[in-house]
Amino acid sequence: MLSQGFVAAAAIAASVLFILSLGGLSNQEKAKRAVWYGIIGMAVAVFFTAFGPGIGGYWLMIPMIIIGAVIGARLARRVEMTEMPQLVAALHSFVGLAAVFVAWSADLERRRVLAARAADGVMQDFSAFAALVAHKAPDELAFLQVEVVLGIFIGAVTFTGSVIAFGKLAGKVDGKPRQFPGGHWLNAGAAVLSLLLAILYLNGAGFWTLLVLAALAFFIGYHLIMGIGGADMPVVVSMLNSYSGWAAAAIGFTLSNDLLIVTGALVGSSGAILSYIMCKAMNRNFVNVILGGFGGTQGPAAEIEGEQIAIDANGVASALNDADSVIIVPGYGMAVAQAQTAVSDLVRKLRAAGKEVRFAIHPVAGRLPGHMNVLLAEARVPYDIVLEMDEINDDFASTDVVIVIGSNDIVNPAAQEDPNSPIAGMPVLKVWEAKQVFISKRGQGTGYSGIENPLFYKENSRMFYGDARESLTALLPMVD
Repeated sequence: MLSQGFVAAAAIAASVLFILSLGGLSNQEKAKRAVWYGIIGMAVAVFFTAFGPGIGGYWLMIPMIIIGAVIGARLARRVEMTEMPQLVAALHSFVGLAAVFVAWSADLERRRVLAARAADGVMQDFSAFAALVAHKAPDELAFLQVEVVLGIFIGAVTFTGSVIAFGKLAGKVDGKPRQFPGGHWLNAGAAVLSLLLAILYLNGAGFWTLLVLAALAFFIGYHLIMGIGGADMPVVVSMLNSYSGWAAAAIGFTLSNDLLIVTGALVGSSGAILSYIMCKAMNRNFVNVILGGFGGTQGPAAEIEGEQIAIDANGVASALNDADSVIIVPGYGMAVAQAQTAVSDLVRKLRAAGKEVRFAIHPVAGRLPGHMNVLLAEARVPYDIVLEMDEINDDFASTDVVIVIGSNDIVNPAAQEDPNSPIAGMPVLKVWEAKQVFISKRGQGTGYSGIENPLFYKENSRMFYGDARESLTALLPMVD
């Protein structure tokens, strides 16, 4: 059994490693090292927490750790990069549910302690958790009730919200916003009832209040995320990441675990900041998004004129051979087709021919921030030609050819031209200003968000239909 001093020192070390991990993930070149910081920090956290003072039940804990590690390793090997957003959402749900269970357990132990004190009895069958609660003073037990309420509410909202986010990202739940009749009033009513139940519980009501509170919070999480459309799902995943952090912090207070408090606060605050940054990048109101799209645009969308004109590999290759400057815009379709290697091969061939080739990355390209950057790094695309939207958006007007690979909303001119569009005002990559635009796409569908894209009908745009990897592979031999 390790002393409390060792555990405290380990908590500081793990916290520093987590901070270094978060900081390093903002840069492609440092990202791999940052991941190792996070891995080492979590290993330190788990080890020193498991063998800290007052911890027992190893006959159950160690098998559970082994089982969890095996499941995690198998998932990590099986999950494709395209499935990472839904995996992240699923992992958030586990944190939320754990917060609910820990909060329930804490209240049951609190009631046992109070009953024993009232009877002037001494509890002999202390578990580590019960002993933790038993050593709390009366005012600390009162504060524990506040922690329990917060843990249950935040955890339950996180759990069902993350489950629905997983379903939408995985295509198992319709990506369109859907709510019950009454919409936001149902959410508001459930929130008010949750507050009343919390007040009843804090004033001595029974355990039933926590069960009903959890049920209401489960509903709020479900209904909130069901009411958010596919275009806002990247923000939702980031927002749920923040919720899971605050749920973990609430558990940390309940368990008197400093490391869990610090880690939860780091995740919660960084997730909230990222959500705000993403909302700004998408011209979304942060409060509107987290309330389920409240106050969205109204009115009929503008009619689209023209037709989608297809082009074959020969036509695209001819345009590339004549071009001096090329910009590639990757999207989720590139990830689905696993076309990043073919894209990298095309870039090397074009650059060898003396052409200027760059990538334009929208802040929410894919379904998570940095999604495209990671894929391009895996394919060994040079960092210096991968540019963010603000760095390259003004260059499209002087570019000969733009190749869009599986993107929809981030290159949709309706964001700037149609005030009634669901993405009205969202900053987008102005690819239509280039001389020629080729869109690599499987078919004529509207994409994940269900929003029609006028880009596909413009005179300087051509549709390069087919699987992105197969299309680009067929294109390579034709490029000089």
